[in-house]
Amino acid sequence: MPARAVYPGTFDPFTPGHRDIVDRARRLFDAVTVLVAVNADKQPTTTQTERLTALRDSLPAAWTNVTVTAWSGLTAAFCRAHGYDVIIRGVRGPADLPHEYQLAAMNETLGITTLLLPARPELARVSSTAVRGC
Repeated sequence: MPARAVYPGTFDPFTPGHRDIVDRARRLFDAVTVLVAVNADKQPTTTQTERLTALRDSLPAAWTNVTVTAWSGLTAAFCRAHGYDVIIRGVRGPADLPHEYQLAAMNETLGITTLLLPARPELARVSSTAVRGC
């Protein structure tokens, strides 16, 4: 069975750090789906469809094992519905760990492994919020 992973996020906008996580994940897995998600705690500056289109357009055509799709429910529900066993999460630094650990523990109880990929040092300070200037 091929190893497949999902990388969820609001991606408002899709940053160089996000792109780096996708690039690294695609080298670890047979297939990676970048999941443009809805997060009730965030108010994106563009629609989900606009973010999806921009993200698709920004990825190299040579990354044939990467797909991009939208989802409005829980990531774990997407994983169950589509047969994914791994969720990729990027971590910029120690401040991200408590939240990411909590998500990973919850997903593990649902039978889904979370793989935390640390940001490269030169990209760790770049956040979507900083890119937007908010």
